[in-house]
Amino acid sequence: MAVTQRSVENLEIFLTEFVERQIKMTKKWERYEEMDDKRWEATDFMETLEQIGSRQNSVVKVSFRERLGSLNMSKLASLGQGGLSPEPMWDNRIPEIRALKPALIRLFIQEYFNLMPELGKYNFAALDRSVETILKTGAKPLMCICFKPKALFPQIDQDVVEPNNWDEWKRLVFNLVKHYRDMGAGIRYWEISNEPDIGEDGGCPYRFQPERYVRYYRHTAEAILQADPNARVGGPALANVRSPILPKLLEECSRENVPIHFVSWHIYTSDPLKVQETIKYVKCLIEKCQMLKVETILDEWNMDLWNPPSDPRFQPCFIAETIWQMLDAGLDYSCYYHIRDYHVDYECFTKFMSPRGAAFMVRWWNRMPQHCGLFDFQNKVRPAYFAFKLLSRMNGQRLMLTSSHNSIHGLAVHDEQSQMFNLMLWNFSNEPVSVEIHLEGLPKDLFVRHIVLDAVSASDDENVRLKTEKLGTFQQGKHCFAITFEPYAVHFWSFE
Repeated sequence: MAVTQRSVENLEIFLTEFVERQIKMTKKWERYEEMDDKRWEATDFMETLEQIGSRQNSVVKVSFRERLGSLNMSKLASLGQGGLSPEPMWDNRIPEIRALKPALIRLFIQEYFNLMPELGKYNFAALDRSVETILKTGAKPLMCICFKPKALFPQIDQDVVEPNNWDEWKRLVFNLVKHYRDMGAGIRYWEISNEPDIGEDGGCPYRFQPERYVRYYRHTAEAILQADPNARVGGPALANVRSPILPKLLEECSRENVPIHFVSWHIYTSDPLKVQETIKYVKCLIEKCQMLKVETILDEWNMDLWNPPSDPRFQPCFIAETIWQMLDAGLDYSCYYHIRDYHVDYECFTKFMSPRGAAFMVRWWNRMPQHCGLFDFQNKVRPAYFAFKLLSRMNGQRLMLTSSHNSIHGLAVHDEQSQMFNLMLWNFSNEPVSVEIHLEGLPKDLFVRHIVLDAVSASDDENVRLKTEKLGTFQQGKHCFAITFEPYAVHFWSFE
């Protein structure tokens, strides 16, 4: 009987301790669920604890005293427009584009502009309209040469890449460049070809082998510089940066002293680190040709074209993160592709493309879902536009900013023209991140406006997309506060 009593007592003790442990675990679990709505699997428990710990330790520090030099965001946040129509495709959006302050806007000089209606005669009127549209924004055109006059290329074939008369070709290019020089357009950058490695699949009628591209480049660059010795020539605007065309071009220019002032290429990926990899690759090629001093221009980029993320918050944050990676890698210019999505006309492209090439253009632009444009087919503004709107405010003296979290990046500047400080931070991840923000060296009491980019709202009103969260004053010296960044959140603070 005594043994049985002790067994009962031991059982009661065990059950009491077990229940207490369960209550403690339940309370912990509830706290974890408050931090993240996601239901965690038991096998993910330790991983989740690590993530929680990293959130608690995430710190961003901004020093208002330490200046890193001038930041010209206008160069990295430049734009382009697809070669889809002879019409100025976004001329009713000039004020909106001017507000973004792009340094360059890339323009395809396609054959539909009909620059040489017949041998020895030139017509720049249609192209003038697109050039003038760009100039009205305050930007300068980056002119991409990708036309094929019928008088010089009577056969429609993407693999026929050399004119039947080089002298007439060079005369045409000379007169084109001279026309805009005489007009006072201030055009400096002339790009020779567009995606020559893939031809009609890139929307243009040339498909080059490396040797032929180098010969074409050499003749064309010579004509450009004869018309304007201050012009900057380059290319090849590759679809695939690892095409053998680029090393061949650099080697020939270095060995033969052929002028080249910039190299250009494209990439479409939803991974900003892959964008940075292309920059590093190009810079490595340039370093091998020690005699060359060239700029780097990534003049088409966006999310993956075939499988873009469906979360509407992704693209604005992707833009900010990609430009941050470009800046980190030392890129000189980038042109986001593109300003507006636009339907194409089959008959327009059959004048200089094969039926297959023209059909591809129609299928791609008239049937495929499109996500690239800052404005959609109906000219409706997308959330991506407002990412550029915030980035346009990041010109000035760059301030020291550090982050302890690999998904939280940002930029801070002192805008001397507006006499204010600006801070932009984002979370390029699909998980919320809690961050402590330490502002050090505030020079005086500053009025603060906190803005959050709302990519989900159904409204396109700028006051809704760039929603003011808080207003207040921060005291001189040091100020700390905590904030939780939702997935792909973009935040902005102005101090004045």
